[in-house]
Amino acid sequence: MDDAEYLVVKNHEEQYALWLADLAVPAGWQVQPARGSKAQCLDYVREHWTDMRPASLRQQMGA
Repeated sequence: MDDAEYLVVKNHEEQYALWLADLAVPAGWQVQPARGSKAQCLDYVREHWTDMRPASLRQQMGA
């Protein structure tokens, strides 16, 4: 069972990732307002990351 605490992070391309809460967040990633179990963080990502294309591609395509 995974009892670790996670953060959700997002990069400049608006791509999301889960990050262990006790590790330093790498440069280029911003902490999002989600912290908790892996399941809780995945729920946040599913709700907020609705377009998997990088932000630069969406802008290029006029989306």
